[in-house]
Amino acid sequence: MRFFLTSTHTRSVRISIIAAAACLIFGTSSGVALADTLAFRPVPSAEISALSSAPPSELYPALFATVQMAHVFTDGKTFADAIPKDPPSIIAALYQREKNRLGFKLADFVQQHFDLPQDSTDVYVSDRTQSLQQHIAGLWPHLTQQPAQVRRGSSLLPLPQPYVVPGGRFREVYYWDSYFTMLGLLQNGKPQLISAMVDNFASLIDRYGHIPNGNRSYYLSRSQPPFYYKMVGLLSTEDEASAYARYLPQLRREYAFWMDGASGLKPGTAYRRVVALPDGGLLNRYYDDRDVPRDESYAEDVKAAQQSKRPAAEVYRDLRAGAESGWDYSSRWFADGKSLTTIETTAILPVDLNSLMFGLENAIHLGCERVHDVACSKDFKQRADRRRAAVQKYFWDDTAGNYVDYQWIRRRSTARPSAATLYPLFVGIAEPAQAVRVAQWVGKSLLRPSGIVTTTVDSGQQWDAPNGWAPLQWIAVDGLNRYGQHALARDIATRWMGKVQQGYAASGKLVEKYNVIGTSAYAGGGEYALQDGFGWTNGVAMQLMTLYPELKQP
Repeated sequence: MRFFLTSTHTRSVRISIIAAAACLIFGTSSGVALADTLAFRPVPSAEISALSSAPPSELYPALFATVQMAHVFTDGKTFADAIPKDPPSIIAALYQREKNRLGFKLADFVQQHFDLPQDSTDVYVSDRTQSLQQHIAGLWPHLTQQPAQVRRGSSLLPLPQPYVVPGGRFREVYYWDSYFTMLGLLQNGKPQLISAMVDNFASLIDRYGHIPNGNRSYYLSRSQPPFYYKMVGLLSTEDEASAYARYLPQLRREYAFWMDGASGLKPGTAYRRVVALPDGGLLNRYYDDRDVPRDESYAEDVKAAQQSKRPAAEVYRDLRAGAESGWDYSSRWFADGKSLTTIETTAILPVDLNSLMFGLENAIHLGCERVHDVACSKDFKQRADRRRAAVQKYFWDDTAGNYVDYQWIRRRSTARPSAATLYPLFVGIAEPAQAVRVAQWVGKSLLRPSGIVTTTVDSGQQWDAPNGWAPLQWIAVDGLNRYGQHALARDIATRWMGKVQQGYAASGKLVEKYNVIGTSAYAGGGEYALQDGFGWTNGVAMQLMTLYPELKQP
């Protein structure tokens, strides 16, 4: 018996058919009750805790793997974001019954049983007569999602308040993207939306103990660079400590997530995101709690593991950890500096992550100081001091004059410098003399016609040459200005905005990354097509045009 469900069926007809299927599949008259209980319905935010947090690959594993490996969709994220029209258990059972029948077509089966997502900017058409700043101000409403009810079986994790998505295939909020987006919201007079997003992230911390990569069930096993304290600081830019004090529970819980397992960790060993160094110091790495292919890049991960000579689970973990870094992917993470198959993210202590952890420790120190928690304030001041010393010891390359990641298993520098060298300036770890040398190195090695390049290696990966990214331009500008390197900061901003404005004039769009070396505006590389929107490009552009008014379009 086959069941064909079309858009003309009413909900009651669908549930009746599901019930019949359940009776046949499970051999019980309870199928009607089962179907009525599990059939999708809008779920209000008050029922958030009742929603399943299992990713699609676990809800219907055989079907999911088959669809992804068959490349039914060009982008693997499409099926990960698809919403089951019927209870996942029913769909999984129907697939097992139908898959070997004569004439079965996988793509048709998926179309019948899933609602497919639409890119977040598919229906937006820009007004080419607008200036760049007008375009950005008008784009925010199109990138803002309301706290809509979430259907059962969806991979989306509900949020209680409105939030801004990056754009394109990125239909959900992303962790580190959001800080740079907020910079633009601040300049466009949207403090309430910033506050809403900060509270959304607090909600995620309260529910899951950390901020996931994005609000999708398949992102729950990892986070992203810990910029939450920077977002909180935007709520009170003149007195950041007061904002830290209000969000101390969330800041401390996020810190506990990153430092889980640190207590009693033996030197030279690691647990989750913490590494104990031979001298007893503690630093952090990127990690993921799962070691299977990513839902959104399933086929790509399987291919990478097959091409590697290492155990597949190790490769999957390192790929996932690379995704947690936000730099997915970069030669920074490759043992040979060239090939994805040599990825070793979990063996690397990243300078950017540990700089941000210093910032988080200092934020908690200031927040505790504001609420007169003397013990907490003293503890986190000491933690920040120890972190600063460890960053200087393990990441500073005095010969080259830059900060470089550290391979903790081999106990040596990776010798793969990148734009991450600017993070110790961004958070205030660097000594003034070091900042001068970093500025000199950046001007000589990373500065290109249209801003700073991510690395000097052209590996074909998107977080390598010739690409430049908005968040790294802002990290550079803000960090350099912090240490009085104003000329280089302005030069980077001017070059970058020239490229962004060139792209906008040609297409009416802002995109997620740009080619900062060649004459073409747009960049390539990565696992998916270039995305427009684009949250953090919009935010950084608005911030730079505010900081340097001469960069605004007339």
